[in-house]
Amino acid sequence: MTPTNKNVVVVGATGLQGGAVTRHLLRDGWRVRALTRDPDGPRAQELARAGARLVRARMEDADSLTAAAEDAWGLFSVQPTVGSPGTAPGFTTEDEVRWGVHVAEAAHAAGVGHLVFTSVAGADRHPGEKVPANLVSKWRIERRIAELGLPATILRPVSFMENFTGGYALRDGTLSTGVAPGTVQQLMAVDDVGAVTALAFSRPAEWIGRAVSLAADELTPVQVAEAIGTALGISLPYVQIPIEAIRRVNEDFAFANQWLDERGYRADIAATRRILPAAMDFRTWLERTGAAQIAGFLGLRA
Repeated sequence: MTPTNKNVVVVGATGLQGGAVTRHLLRDGWRVRALTRDPDGPRAQELARAGARLVRARMEDADSLTAAAEDAWGLFSVQPTVGSPGTAPGFTTEDEVRWGVHVAEAAHAAGVGHLVFTSVAGADRHPGEKVPANLVSKWRIERRIAELGLPATILRPVSFMENFTGGYALRDGTLSTGVAPGTVQQLMAVDDVGAVTALAFSRPAEWIGRAVSLAADELTPVQVAEAIGTALGISLPYVQIPIEAIRRVNEDFAFANQWLDERGYRADIAATRRILPAAMDFRTWLERTGAAQIAGFLGLRA
C-alpha cells in the first residue's frame, strides 16, 4: 500500500515500541499521529521534529482515544506491562487490560482499517497452559480485538534486548536477572518490532488476520553478559537473583522467571527472519545501538 495521505495513529508514541514504530512509519512516508500524554516532553518534541503530528491522549481516557483515531486508516496499539522496565509503580494487569480494550474499542468506533497490536509470545498458550500474568493480560486484549471483529494484526515479540540497557538488569557491576544461568532465552530488538509493524501496515491484504510471534536470537544470560562485556571491554559476570528473593517481593514475577526457565517463549526464529531478513541478532544490536546505551547507563565510553 502507498502510504500517501494515509493517517496512522501510534499509541504510546514516546515509549520504546511506539517510538520505533513512529520512526519507521515516518521514514516510509506515512502521516503519523503520535499519541502522548505530554506533547511538550522531550521525546514527543523529538518525534514532532521528525514529522509526527502530536496528539494529547491518555489510554485511561477512552474518549480521548476515539477522538484521536477519527478518520485514521491505521492504528498501532501497545500498553505497559507490569514488571517491565519503565512501567509506573502501582500499574496493574487490570489497568493494562482496560487500556488495551479502550484502544481497541476506539479503533472500532472510528472505523480504523488496520489495527496492529503488540502482544507477547506465548499469549496464545493461555488458557491451555498456566502462563505468567502478563501473557494472560495480553491474551485478554487479543480476545477483545477478535470480539470486535477488527481488521487486525497481532505481533507477539519475545523479551526485548533493550531490557539489558539499564537498572532492570545491570546492578553492582553484574548482569542480574531471575533466569537460571543456563536457560536459553529468546530475544528481539524493539527497533525490529517497529520495522515489522511498518511492513504489516504496508501490506494489509497479507497481514490482516495474522498473529505472528517474533524472535531474532536466543542466548543464555551468561552469553548475554559475555557479549556485553566483550562489546564494552569490561568484565560483566552474570549473577542469578534467587527465585525466593523475587517471590518475597512479587509472586507473579517469580513465577514468570520460573516459566522462562521451564517453558519459555518457543518462537520460530527462522520464521521471523523470513519476515524480516535484516532482524538483528544480539551482537549486531550491540554494535548498532545496544553497547552505546549500556555504556551510557554505566558511565563508560562505548
